[in-house]
Amino acid sequence: MLYFRSFLFYAGHHLSGIVIGTVAVLIWPIMPYAWRWRIVTLWNRFTMFWLRLCCGIRFQIIGQRRPEQYPCIVLAKHQSTWETMFLQYYFGPVSTILKKELLRIPFFGWGLATTRPIAIDRSNPVQALKDVKKKGLARLQQGNNLLIFPEGTRIPLGQVGNYARSGADIACTAGAPIVPVAHNAAECWPHKEFINTPALSP
Repeated sequence: MLYFRSFLFYAGHHLSGIVIGTVAVLIWPIMPYAWRWRIVTLWNRFTMFWLRLCCGIRFQIIGQRRPEQYPCIVLAKHQSTWETMFLQYYFGPVSTILKKELLRIPFFGWGLATTRPIAIDRSNPVQALKDVKKKGLARLQQGNNLLIFPEGTRIPLGQVGNYARSGADIACTAGAPIVPVAHNAAECWPHKEFINTPALSP
């Protein structure tokens, strides 16, 4: 049953991603950013709904929900796909710092590219740090929040990676608040595993 429910979820998730990715490309040259962001992140909202309907996965937010001061810098744990979907609309409009290879993925990358991400080249760490700060400050001035995964990559549940300082550096320079986000999403939606397990995922 878990296999079938997960299959149903991924089928709807990927098919809807193809649709929204195509729509994102079509509206990119003709629609202002604020509307593009709202339309593209409908996919994120649908994914959360579909995940709950198909796999029984719910989430609960504990603690401060949103900062009173905007824009802000969101520093989040990275262990699943869940946080990449949920945080992009919950703290939106948000620019996510990500590896540039993601933008080359058909449909998914196309939609992502319309949301003003900050794509970096991880093969050149020094230049990547400079780009993150320069573009991050620019995005904050444009009114976007920043979503940063300071560990740089997905870390297995229960483990801790090395935290980069770029998020704190940008916050200090811009005088912007930091919102830390911890979660246990990998208990329900494990990275590179097919089966999604129903559970409460704060």
